[in-house]
Amino acid sequence: MTKASSDFAALQPALAASVGSLAILSGAFVFQAFGFAPCPMCIWQRWPHAIAIAIGVLFAVVRLRILTLLGMLTMLVSAGLGLYHAGVEQKWWPGPSSCTGSGDALSGLSGMDLLPGGAGDPGLVLCDQIVWDTWGLGITMAGWNFVFSLVFAALWFIAWRKTAKQA
Repeated sequence: MTKASSDFAALQPALAASVGSLAILSGAFVFQAFGFAPCPMCIWQRWPHAIAIAIGVLFAVVRLRILTLLGMLTMLVSAGLGLYHAGVEQKWWPGPSSCTGSGDALSGLSGMDLLPGGAGDPGLVLCDQIVWDTWGLGITMAGWNFVFSLVFAALWFIAWRKTAKQA
């Protein structure tokens, strides 16, 4: 195997993971454009994908092996956030009181603040409410983020393994 083909072999899974993160992030913005306002935990889940895209671009330019580990770790964080959010939506465990219907987090808000379009903003979106699931199967956007983030972490791991063969 030539150096160029070996170099490209490590780049392929990293690019696939980065393009996957770009697709997830783009999909989130498309859903938002169609009126599915994100909750705070949804926003949290976007950050690792944005970071993974930047890592992928940087890896395409400099091919530093450490970037593949950073990409994998970033996607594991994303998977963790997705699992946590999916669990909050499914009521498997409590979520942060700042964005769920529990506790007194809503006590300072008026009725107008809670209505969609009230007080000039799109309305309060709670993290423990399922806004969309796949054909009624209970797999939410957070659940899909968990699944795809694990796939992307595996791709980053493969890129890491392939960069080891170059050394």
